[in-house]
Amino acid sequence: MQITIELPDNLPLTEADVRIELAIVLYQQHKLRLDKAAQLAVMSVDDFYQLLIDRNIVTPPADSDDEPAELILASLRNSLQQIKEGKVHPISELWDGIDD
Repeated sequence: MQITIELPDNLPLTEADVRIELAIVLYQQHKLRLDKAAQLAVMSVDDFYQLLIDRNIVTPPADSDDEPAELILASLRNSLQQIKEGKVHPISELWDGIDD
């Protein structure tokens, strides 16, 4: 779906700003999952999640080593989407470059 919105020229927002704000609102209203909201904002899921933390919309985990369930689910959804699109790598390449 494509939506065109005409904004006043003197509005101090860029298209990127509008996308981010819309993504945040839709995420807060439970209209978009974290991964889809990040996609709308044209940000990585991690960066979008950090933005939500910075704005006090979500609370970071108490233990910094724990990854929030939302991020894990978003990563799994992203991985599944990549598999569906055929964006996979042979298992033999899994560890290539790990010692570099």
